[in-house]
Amino acid sequence: MDFDIVIVGAGPSGLCFAKALSGQGLKIALIEQQSLEEIADPKFDGREIALTQNSANAMKTLELWSLIDPHAISPLKDAKILNGSSKFELLIGHQLSKHAELGWLISNHLIRKAAYDAVQLANAANQDITFIASDKVIQVETTSRSAQVKLSSGKNLQSRLIVAADNRFSTTRRMMGIPADMHDFGRNMLVSCMTHEKPHDHVAWEWFDYGQTLALLPMNPDPKTGQYRSSVVITVASHEANDLVQLAPEAFSQNVVKRFKHRLGEMQLVSSVHSYPLVSVFPKRLSATRFAAIGDAAVGMHPVTAHGFNFGLLSVEALSQEIIRAKTDGRDIADPSILNRYERNHRLKTRPLFLATRLITEIYTNESPPAKLLRKLLLHAGQRLTPFKKSIAASLTGG
Repeated sequence: MDFDIVIVGAGPSGLCFAKALSGQGLKIALIEQQSLEEIADPKFDGREIALTQNSANAMKTLELWSLIDPHAISPLKDAKILNGSSKFELLIGHQLSKHAELGWLISNHLIRKAAYDAVQLANAANQDITFIASDKVIQVETTSRSAQVKLSSGKNLQSRLIVAADNRFSTTRRMMGIPADMHDFGRNMLVSCMTHEKPHDHVAWEWFDYGQTLALLPMNPDPKTGQYRSSVVITVASHEANDLVQLAPEAFSQNVVKRFKHRLGEMQLVSSVHSYPLVSVFPKRLSATRFAAIGDAAVGMHPVTAHGFNFGLLSVEALSQEIIRAKTDGRDIADPSILNRYERNHRLKTRPLFLATRLITEIYTNESPPAKLLRKLLLHAGQRLTPFKKSIAASLTGG
């Protein structure tokens, strides 16, 4: 089977990449280990995605935005950072940006569903995308002239370009011999949806408490009860996360109320609880001979800055534009100069924030007395520095 592009991974980034290239005269294969039913109807996985203004515009361009229920799109107006037991907070207001909100919040499974539906609509019009589901890539080979993908089913796909969009631990990237810098934080992130007594005013929280990190992502009111509702993220040591996941819903709710020190009043779990290990990944290379990585396969971010999928959309836009330009000019879509330019530009856009995030998490999870003092001083200094707060606001909006 011959294709122009083989995309490995039908997650949000892989689907968006296929949608971005559909209608450009390219023959595209999309490979996914999950079944087609699972891709078409993804289940709630606890994750709420904070989207920058730029990402929202990208999703509108890709025609995903209109496929999502408006009530499921929550505005993220402001953000605040808290430290330990202090009542002081560093507030990043939307007034520091050019928008009425810093960004938007949408459930991951709804983005996946919209991306799949958008691809189906594009394929119905253009007939240029082949889904290969319930199959796994077991070997990749590339030369200066062509690329080949071998699947567990025995199929062999010939292609001009292979794009890894599987995950941050990308086996496709590893098959290409590309190493990556990985940092295991030794912690797990628990995510769930909860209602609460006191309003959130559409303000996101990042609370670097002692022994834990708490985050609150403001959602629209519960559609059944009208109660205030948020996505609650608890980051703790992995063994503690395992114990929390085992709690009954009422016990879990009471535990979260105590962790938030009753600042939101009574809280009630209204979803399943999901646990994810915290590991950040940055590959040594984002491209190779007739190969490129996008999405989490290109940059696996720590969630504290909420830029994971935003960087994924950046990679989709950057690589798809390079390919479309090459196709228009009659050039090889996998020309080394094209892939090298994509890699260079995407690294420049993502590496600084990736490293800054590592630094932030190291400072604000260190609980030695000097580190606690430094944490306090940094937050108080940041509150007085308007240019600093404007830079954070610009980052959150995608500027």
